[in-house]
Amino acid sequence: MKSAVETLNPTRVRLTVEVPFEELKDSLDAAYKKINQQVTVKGFRKGKIPARVIDQRFGRGAVLEEAVNDALPKFYTEAVNEAELAVLGQPEVDITELKDGETLNFTAEVDIRPALEIPDFSGIEVEVDAVEVSDEDIEKSVEQLRERFASTSPVERAAQDGDVVTIDLQAKVDGEVLEDGVAEGVSYTIGSGELLDGIDEAVKGLEAGGEATFTSELKGGSAAGKESEVTVKVTQVAARELPELDDEFAQLASEFDTLDELKADSRKRLENMKQYDQATQAQERVLEKLLELVEVPVPEKLLEDEINTRKHNLEHHQLGQMGLDLAKYLEIQGKTEEEFDAETNEAAVKGIKTQFVLDELVKRENLNVNQEELTEHLMRRAASSGMSPDQFAQAVVEGGQVPLLVGEVARGKALALVVEAATVKDTNGEVIDLDDEEEAEEAAAETTEAEVEEKSEA
Repeated sequence: MKSAVETLNPTRVRLTVEVPFEELKDSLDAAYKKINQQVTVKGFRKGKIPARVIDQRFGRGAVLEEAVNDALPKFYTEAVNEAELAVLGQPEVDITELKDGETLNFTAEVDIRPALEIPDFSGIEVEVDAVEVSDEDIEKSVEQLRERFASTSPVERAAQDGDVVTIDLQAKVDGEVLEDGVAEGVSYTIGSGELLDGIDEAVKGLEAGGEATFTSELKGGSAAGKESEVTVKVTQVAARELPELDDEFAQLASEFDTLDELKADSRKRLENMKQYDQATQAQERVLEKLLELVEVPVPEKLLEDEINTRKHNLEHHQLGQMGLDLAKYLEIQGKTEEEFDAETNEAAVKGIKTQFVLDELVKRENLNVNQEELTEHLMRRAASSGMSPDQFAQAVVEGGQVPLLVGEVARGKALALVVEAATVKDTNGEVIDLDDEEEAEEAAAETTEAEVEEKSEA
């Protein structure tokens, strides 16, 4: 076999392959054997039909077609390996010449990973938010904890903001009660915004037994997005009572003995959260600067597939779970279809460029992923997916997604390497030292996941 490579553009090549006919022998033998098992000829046992009889009865062309279909993937793969090409997707194959007993010639056009030059990135500088935890942040955190330990007691008065009401609901569209539009015994905190628009105004001022009707757009269910006439009946009004903010509350709500200790722990936790957010922000901004430094041609077919994948996942998975279609989603977002397409295209381009650049860094720096790193990453992904580690690991293995997870970890390590070389300052002008290597790589892995998430979900 002889092969040659013609570069069509930085991301696409044409392979020209010439195969001497004798190299098709194994595939021809396999073709005769396969046809032997599929047909019957009077006077011959199944599987024992001579080749000349098959040629006479079914045509040599059928045998050649079967043999070529069997042989093409092997010869294509050999040509790719010989040229050391990093191919993307499936090739477009064209058989240019097939002469029985002489030769098989074909071409294969396929997208490839572009050759990238990664320049010196040590001069990258970015600014991130400073880690500042105010007294107001502490008070808000403690107040949220206090809300969790609130108690309720029924009261005989009209409902008001902050009360917990037990309600029955009935929704009608065009005068007909919806099959999934009836609910009884629903607990709702007035002012929480967790149910329908307009419900707060409807129930405020009602006592137990009171009833009101209002109009609201349904957020889910069979009539999601439609205007509905909703009848709400209050069956109970309960006042929320918050515990006193004292040492006794600290002992009830935490492992601490005093309120001061609880507040100190809240400050520490908020600082840790903001430091992690700061690290993530640094990763994102360094990545943006890195992509600006590298010229990355994007294969058209790969971009088209990526855009279609993102749209499919949004329409058939995310929006489907919310009972919305794309048109309604765009209406809610206040976007035109053209704006949505432009944003999707931009995100897809960035995702592809991110993967190409970081994969090139992984290769250049010889970055490897060990079992411990892969396991830790799998545990984090399992937690974010809502699955147990065992369930997630099983899904990953069964879906053949292990290489994708390895790639995510390796790209995270590559980005962490770039961040380490960059200068990161906060808004106060202070240089930030992201010296926690494990945390930096974790944040980097999550940053790179965000760019290529749609095609790497297990």
